[in-house]
Amino acid sequence: MTDRMPSQKIVIIGGVAGGATAAARIRRLDEHAEIVVLERGKHISFANCGLPYYISGKILHKSKLTLQSPKSFKDRFNIDVRIQSEAVLINREKKLITVSNLASGEVYVESYDKLLIATGAKPNMPTIPASIEDQVFTLRNIPDMDRILRYIDTRRPRSAVIIGSGLIGLEIAESLHAHHIDITLVDRLNQVLPAIDYDVAAEVKQYIEKLGMKVLLSEKVQAVSATENGLTLQLSQSVIDAEMVIFASGVIPESRLASQAMLALNNRGSIIVNKQMQTSDPSIYAVGDAVETTNLVTGEKVFAPLAGPANKQARVAADHICGLTSSYHGVQNSSIVKFFDLVIATTGINEKTANRLGLDYDKMWTYSPSHATYYPGSQMLSIKTIYEKQTGRILGAQVVGFEGVDKRCDILATAIHFGTTAKQLGQLDLCYAPPFSSAKDPVNIAGNAISNVIDGLVKTYHWHQVPSLARDGSVTLLDTRTTEEYQNGHIEGYINIPLDELRSRLSELDNNKPIFVTCQIGLRGYVAARILTQHDFTAYNLSGGYKLYQTIYHDSEVMMPW
Repeated sequence: MTDRMPSQKIVIIGGVAGGATAAARIRRLDEHAEIVVLERGKHISFANCGLPYYISGKILHKSKLTLQSPKSFKDRFNIDVRIQSEAVLINREKKLITVSNLASGEVYVESYDKLLIATGAKPNMPTIPASIEDQVFTLRNIPDMDRILRYIDTRRPRSAVIIGSGLIGLEIAESLHAHHIDITLVDRLNQVLPAIDYDVAAEVKQYIEKLGMKVLLSEKVQAVSATENGLTLQLSQSVIDAEMVIFASGVIPESRLASQAMLALNNRGSIIVNKQMQTSDPSIYAVGDAVETTNLVTGEKVFAPLAGPANKQARVAADHICGLTSSYHGVQNSSIVKFFDLVIATTGINEKTANRLGLDYDKMWTYSPSHATYYPGSQMLSIKTIYEKQTGRILGAQVVGFEGVDKRCDILATAIHFGTTAKQLGQLDLCYAPPFSSAKDPVNIAGNAISNVIDGLVKTYHWHQVPSLARDGSVTLLDTRTTEEYQNGHIEGYINIPLDELRSRLSELDNNKPIFVTCQIGLRGYVAARILTQHDFTAYNLSGGYKLYQTIYHDSEVMMPW
């Protein structure tokens, strides 16, 4: 870049994470460019991730959600921000945009040298009859938030149905619960939180139900109709009543403008861009929820409507518009949600994706204390790690717990980004003091457990393989927990030899039969498998142990992870 670039006019359609970030970055790089931001709504930059927390009362002042105003943008960045200004048509040939002023009704034409589309995404929901519109909601922006709060304040609803149990669905559920509203979560899938795997979601579902909320899975909304006391929802398998309904069933790209301008879209409607965030028209860029991006782990083209990628894409687009050589290489789909006290985080690919793509992968479940157990307040972390069998390269991870979840998932996200193997994961030199971790951090433990498998020190089997294990005496099913633990609950067909008695009772076992070992979380089972293997037995250890098995099979109906 030179100190003085040729003057150019950049028009940005849409604010919030993508548009506002790009506008500010362009100004920092080019003091002389003319920058115009067109925003259809009344807020140019707001914290949409904070909306549920204002509804719940955790954020007390609405002003905290509005990060910038047209005036602050003008004062600090000399950017012409026009709110309530909707771009309705792009003329690529003449480089003109038709703009409608929603406040005055005026329609005018704006020229551009470079154009950036940051129109985001819109809620994925069916058409709702006008007669019940005031009782049906989404949550994407501040006006949506205001509608929900106004309804709660005036109508005092006692029950709500939330369609969708993803990140936003859970956050809304917690927000409404703060207003003493009975919650029913409905999802068309067979699990909550579709970004994670079925076995991880089983723990989350148990927690939701312990809070007194209802969860209806494998249910699709067929119809919503008015009743004397509220609404009735006809689902695929049942009928439920509620006084308000919130759709949190995902989003779809808001790409109407791009489509009308004949820019290249994929079959989902996402705008196709290159690594510099240019569309099929080199003068037009696109960022955020409206664009197609690449999965860093698999190389697949994906839809990733998350704030983090939108901000990074905006920086890359701004750089390229101003002559810098920046590239955006894709997403890992790292995300996290706090639901009351429980925290759930994921990064990289899940097992569903690995299985769908036919990858040569395996998985490891580990349970570890969040910090040294002798220091007060330690709580167990559940970590499911997906790895490449041959190399041990980490492909994905999911972490659930009450403390230290974000830290561990961020470490794993970094490991995935740089192609780290399980052995390297076990060797990471991480901060340790009793209030924060143990000398072997839960991330180290996950890496070591996988390394044991890759090095041939132990064979594993998984919860969904347990029901198919023979109960005819051809194999030995062995529970190595204490007698008291075993008597409090065990897997059908497993005999009990406590780990501390195993060496003295080896004669009770037939070394011509493979032994499938379990314990509570997998640690004692690993020790038992090592003892057995070195005494010429063939042994397999249950990853995640009885704890994981019981979490999943506490329901009578269990689906496969894929």
